[in-house]
Amino acid sequence: MKRLTAIAALLALGGAQGATVRLKELADVQGVHDNQLFGYGLVVGLAGTGDTEQVVFTSQAIAAMLGRFGARIDKKDVRVRNVAAVMVTARLPPFARPGARIDVNVSSMGNARSLSGGTLLLTALNGPDGAVYAVSQGPVQAGGFNASAAGSAVTKNQPTSGNVPGGGLVEKAAPGEFGKGPIVFQLKQPDFTTASRVAQAVDKELGSETAARALDSAAIEVKIPEDAQKDAVGFVARLEALQIDADQRARIVVSERTGTVVLGEQVRIRPVAVAHGGLQIAIREKPLVSQPRAFAKGGRTVEKETADIETSESTNGAVALPATTSVQELVKALNMLGAGPRDLIAILEAMRAAGALDADLEVL
Repeated sequence: MKRLTAIAALLALGGAQGATVRLKELADVQGVHDNQLFGYGLVVGLAGTGDTEQVVFTSQAIAAMLGRFGARIDKKDVRVRNVAAVMVTARLPPFARPGARIDVNVSSMGNARSLSGGTLLLTALNGPDGAVYAVSQGPVQAGGFNASAAGSAVTKNQPTSGNVPGGGLVEKAAPGEFGKGPIVFQLKQPDFTTASRVAQAVDKELGSETAARALDSAAIEVKIPEDAQKDAVGFVARLEALQIDADQRARIVVSERTGTVVLGEQVRIRPVAVAHGGLQIAIREKPLVSQPRAFAKGGRTVEKETADIETSESTNGAVALPATTSVQELVKALNMLGAGPRDLIAILEAMRAAGALDADLEVL
């Protein structure tokens, strides 16, 4: 509880100071994003930890690959354990030019036990449009290992997936244009107030009243001045450095699995009375032995289990929580109930249902 109080105090202190943040952290430039690539390939050189012959598509891929090299073989005759079929994925950075290197990830598709020590064969990486934007090949760095002997097995982390650092070679740049037309900033967390403040800050920076306008709660359109047409990159860099007083909705995030409660600085509660009591039940088993009397005929010792049940209930009465003005005061008021983090979750949910909590409650 002390830790929760300290965290809340820090949040309240940060909000009271009116901290600002760079536009770079608040928004992305529309059209400037990573592009997802994927492909189907084979990892060879495994020490008997590859796919079994039961994985039909691996045998088909091996037969097709050997066919391109002039070796005609029926897929039914493929019986190897040092090859695994994998799905290869990568992210193509924005404005990546042909010849650039990117990292690729490989994940087993069959029943391979481990990709450790394998080598990814040349694999084409396609975009959503079906075009080949990169090719990949190289040794696989697996994230774990799998070892088995005499009926025992040891597995660490995830040996059926790994990566090839720098194993992707860009062959084609992703389509897109930059600097032609207005620049649109997309807020990572849409908010009408923040969008309006961004537009005002941009107009102030450019000395204009019509350079920027908020299209909606998530997008701000900025016209590139004529004197910045030849240096659109420098223009965007200048705007990304602007300090914005971002606003956000009051929110409380709770995790019932871990008992974590995180309260935003804008959280408020209305006057409310809360009674929170906990009933504890403890059941203890103990053996009871019954022996016959001395020299009794036909008697025998009998053992049976008995249980002692103890119950206790907290005696905390109802506590009146006043309307608060900060997160620190809210947590202080909840601490009056003597509740732990998990109890706070139940209290906050009940307060929201009663209409006494002015915040969005998100349960993970």
